[in-house]
Amino acid sequence: MTTALLADDEPLLREFLREKLLALWPDLDIVAEASNGNEAATLIAEFEPDIAFLDIKMPGQTGIEVAQGMDAATRVVFVTAYDQYAVQAFENEAMDYLLKPVTNERLAQTVTRLKAAFAQSAPVPDISQVLNLLSRAAAGGVTTNAKQHLRWIRASRGETTYQISVDEVLFFQSDDKYTIVNTANGEHVIRVPLAELLQSLDGEQFWQVHRGTVVNIRYVSSSKRDGDGRVTLNVKGYAKPLPVSRAYQGLFKQM
Repeated sequence: MTTALLADDEPLLREFLREKLLALWPDLDIVAEASNGNEAATLIAEFEPDIAFLDIKMPGQTGIEVAQGMDAATRVVFVTAYDQYAVQAFENEAMDYLLKPVTNERLAQTVTRLKAAFAQSAPVPDISQVLNLLSRAAAGGVTTNAKQHLRWIRASRGETTYQISVDEVLFFQSDDKYTIVNTANGEHVIRVPLAELLQSLDGEQFWQVHRGTVVNIRYVSSSKRDGDGRVTLNVKGYAKPLPVSRAYQGLFKQM
């Protein structure tokens, strides 16, 4: 039996999706429902559903952030009010989506596509590129205008503040409202959330590999995939391997 999770902060939409999905797909088992992103992430880790219907704009984590942090082989269907640019990105990445207000016809098309994918045992599509695109769009829009990337960071360790070149940063890690700056000389802290910092970094040099981790690709020496399909990165100057969430594993297929 195929399992699914519904995540949306609008109770009426969750009720609509549940009723219509069960009418169109009686064998579908809706194992959990979430009213915010944090709850959705917890329930996905617990139940590992085959499908997650994720609202993009939810309290706590957004649907994009939830998808970025998923490690289980779960297919994502975004429920979105995004513009046509984002919708085109979904289609190009073979992802499915539901535009609000969700119609019976569009939901039926989604169910047909999902049933076909499971009947054919089709692999879960690589959604890393579309998640990167949507993250940038959600953070303030995608633009073709050239901009100056961040070159220096003033970060603290204890009571001392250091001037650090971004080229010396091995990786950044989110810590609530702060960001940990990891260099070969140790950890430093800046009072800027990772999502905000990401907008100022050079996307060709700094790659997001997990919801809370952005790595300087110049320091990545190798990647490793274990028997369960989990990918980790070896970073020069750092002793521990860094985990890569499933959403970003496609970035390292050639390594």
